[in-house]
Amino acid sequence: MKSCTLLSTITVIFVGSFLQNVSAKPQVVTCGSSVKLMNNQHKVRLHSHDVKYGSGSGQQSVTGTVIKEDVNSHWTIKGPGDKDHCIRGEPVECGQKVRLEHMTTHRNLHSHHFSSPLSSQQEISAFGEGGRGDSGDVWMVMCEGDYWTRNDNMRLKHEDTGMYLSASGHTFGRPIQGQMEIVGQQRPDGSTYWKTQEGVFIHQTDFDPKRQAGHDEL
Repeated sequence: MKSCTLLSTITVIFVGSFLQNVSAKPQVVTCGSSVKLMNNQHKVRLHSHDVKYGSGSGQQSVTGTVIKEDVNSHWTIKGPGDKDHCIRGEPVECGQKVRLEHMTTHRNLHSHHFSSPLSSQQEISAFGEGGRGDSGDVWMVMCEGDYWTRNDNMRLKHEDTGMYLSASGHTFGRPIQGQMEIVGQQRPDGSTYWKTQEGVFIHQTDFDPKRQAGHDEL
C-alpha cells in the first residue's frame, strides 16, 4: 500500500514538473502557421485585400487595420522559395528568410523600388499568383535569441532592398478609408517593431497532415 502511495506521489511530482516546464517554454512561431502581425507603435494589424493601388506599381495594396477580427489580416509563413521551404511545424529561427502569403488572396507580402502613395517612402504590396512571386517577396526575420517567439517584438527586413516593414502613421481615404499606410523604411525604429497576435499555429509536437491543426483565437 505504501509503495502504491509513493508511486502516486512520484507520478504527481513528475507530471507537475513536466507541465511547469511546458508552460514555461516560450511559444515559438512555426513554419506553416497563419498569423496576424500587429505594429507595436501604431497598434494596427498587417492587412491586405483585393484593392489595387491607384499609383506606383498598381499592385494589390497592403495596409494596417485596427479591426481585430478581420480575416484579411492572416498571413501564412512559408520558405523563401519553392525549393527552400520551411518544414511545417518547425520553429522559425531569428535571421531566417521567409515569405508571408496573404491567406485570402494568395499573394505574397512584397516590396520594390516604388514610392508609397502617402508618405513617399518605399511601397509595400501583395504580389504574385497562387503564392508564386519573385525575390521581392523574401523577408528576413529579425529578433532576439534563437527563435521567433509569439509574445516578443520582431522586425521584417526586406531581402532585396534592405528596408524594414513599417507603418507610416498616415491613413487612406476611399476606398480603404481609415486604414493605415504600410511602408518600407530605411532605418529601424519603434514603428518597425511587430508582434504576433491571433492566428492558426502549427505545433511541432502534434502536427498531423491528416487532421486540422490546433489553433489559437482567430
